[in-house]
Amino acid sequence: MAMELHKTIEGFRKALENERGADRAVGFVPTMGALHDGHISLVTRALDQCDLVAMSIFVNRLQFGPTEDLSSYPRPFEEDTQRAEAAGVVHLFAPSVEEMHPTGDIQTIVRVSGTTEMLEGVWRPGHFDGVTTMVAKLFAIVGPSHAYFGEKDWQQLESIRQMVTDLSMPVDVVGCPIVREPDGLAMSSRNIYLNEADRDSALKLHQALQRGLEVFAAGERSTRVVCDAMLDVLRNVDVQYAGHVGPGMSIKDEVEIGDRLLVAARVGPARLIDNVAVF
Repeated sequence: MAMELHKTIEGFRKALENERGADRAVGFVPTMGALHDGHISLVTRALDQCDLVAMSIFVNRLQFGPTEDLSSYPRPFEEDTQRAEAAGVVHLFAPSVEEMHPTGDIQTIVRVSGTTEMLEGVWRPGHFDGVTTMVAKLFAIVGPSHAYFGEKDWQQLESIRQMVTDLSMPVDVVGCPIVREPDGLAMSSRNIYLNEADRDSALKLHQALQRGLEVFAAGERSTRVVCDAMLDVLRNVDVQYAGHVGPGMSIKDEVEIGDRLLVAARVGPARLIDNVAVF
């Protein structure tokens, strides 16, 4: 089936209404473009569970801080459309800024409390408000669907899950495993910023998480001790945090199976995040 490119909200919404009217389940993959294998894995998962996949490509300025990389964020649109179609996307929504923000200013903000104040929320004030506001808008456009997100942005995923629950949105949020390079580096659109030396340093994030798992496997349960072990691996990079959370981004003094270890650091021009489930 040939992919349809939609530039308007009305056209995209109507196309998906027609699909559901034909009793076809819609899988939705929201992205900011610069597609890599991690994004494609979301499409693959959606195709396994739904009748068709819709994708959005829109660089959401609401989630960028004043000193962040909005202007330089990669936008290889032609390559992205080719990758999306090859992966099996049927409906691609690629609106202009004017289409998404017709009045210019955004006066309605969707804020999720409780899951957004720590970790990323400390280092990127307002970031999650921008994410949840845009995702809520996209969900309103798409309608009833299954929406697929990568687990690399764990705090984002948990915030979106909370938003959907609190607002009774007709969306099933599906988290998908992190896709990594052979050496363990989590795939990210921002990896293109890394030179050879930076990329070697970036591997410290994955190594720190593995160290945390090793300490846990050896019997340590203290959050402080496990996080200190991760920080020790990150001592030669510009680390921002090494943390631990339980279900729903809960803060805990002890690490348990099923919790998450999370790290963030600035490596060269890129800010990178990663996490791993405790097992």
